[in-house]
Amino acid sequence: MAKEQARGSRNQDITLDPWGTVEVKDYDRLLKVFGIKPFSDVMPLLKKAGMEPSLHMKRGIIFGHRDFDKVLEAKAKGEPVAVLTGFMPSGKFHFGHKMTVDQLIYLQRHGFKIFVVIADAEASIVRKIPRKEAIRIGVEEYIASMIALGLDPKKTDFYFQTSRGTSYYRLIQLFAGKITTAEMEAIYGDISPAKVIAALTQAADILHVQLEEYGGYKWVVVPVGADQDPHLRLTRDIADRVSDIINLTRPASTYHRLQRGLDGGKMSSSRPEYTIFLTDEPRIARMKLMKALTGGRATAEEQRRLGGIPEACTVYDMDKYHLMQDDELSRIYNSCRSGSLLCGECKLLAWSKLEKFLDDYKRRLEKARDIAWSIVDVPKF
Repeated sequence: MAKEQARGSRNQDITLDPWGTVEVKDYDRLLKVFGIKPFSDVMPLLKKAGMEPSLHMKRGIIFGHRDFDKVLEAKAKGEPVAVLTGFMPSGKFHFGHKMTVDQLIYLQRHGFKIFVVIADAEASIVRKIPRKEAIRIGVEEYIASMIALGLDPKKTDFYFQTSRGTSYYRLIQLFAGKITTAEMEAIYGDISPAKVIAALTQAADILHVQLEEYGGYKWVVVPVGADQDPHLRLTRDIADRVSDIINLTRPASTYHRLQRGLDGGKMSSSRPEYTIFLTDEPRIARMKLMKALTGGRATAEEQRRLGGIPEACTVYDMDKYHLMQDDELSRIYNSCRSGSLLCGECKLLAWSKLEKFLDDYKRRLEKARDIAWSIVDVPKF
């Protein structure tokens, strides 16, 4: 068993479950437990590859990687590089999803070929989403949202899992012979036939772009949240094990911190009261933001005397991940810490940015939905 897989996905207080609820409290410990390398290691390589670090990179939101240094070295030599990421069409598009799309846009602007899979098979077999609804959500919520946010549809390969070609499915079948039930249980814990198929299909999603008919991209990076690392470790092991059949390179990956919901828990479509969706009406979005958990003190007097704790504040998360430029973010942080900025005032600052974003986004989304339906091969059943 390869070293990465042997680590499993459970170690004392850290559990990584790509289909469940994950709250990572100690990212430094996660690096050590699962063998993920600090992203700071590759920061010097970005400039050699002709790239300036993104806001997410500079702010430590992207915190870890596996073999991204190899991808950057290949790019610096002029070799073609690609990105593969996926979305399960199980609910409305929210700001946690936007964080991944921001990374795609950044990499696309730096010459990476973008592949985006809509995991309709996984939505059907794992989440029991009706097929027609999964397809509609995939097009109108996810593909359209990505286009509205700025991903160039002419330079992006959007596809549904159940519409891919023969060789893609051949990989899934071949992969099934390279992994045991015991190994799947070590990675995922309780396993079912549906989850086995979903995991092997994700491996095919990640690795099939190396096939010549899909571009032959040897250097592929997968940007994911920390909870998705089990899929990456499985896929990297499978890439090694099929060498007797086909030559595949281990995929690289980058890891970002999971944005918290407005109550401090997981941001998820299944928790709408604590999640801001990009299609929320302004009145609803404002109400959610104003009720959000903050790092403020019990009273205004205590806040002014002791200062707030921005690290504990979900509004500050919105500022840091999406809304504020560096100088604005620094002022908010320091003012909160000093006690000169109260939580109500801070929320209004965030809302002024969020309101404008949602208004601009809504106008772009309608046009993007028409484009989305026209560019994707919709599954026939």
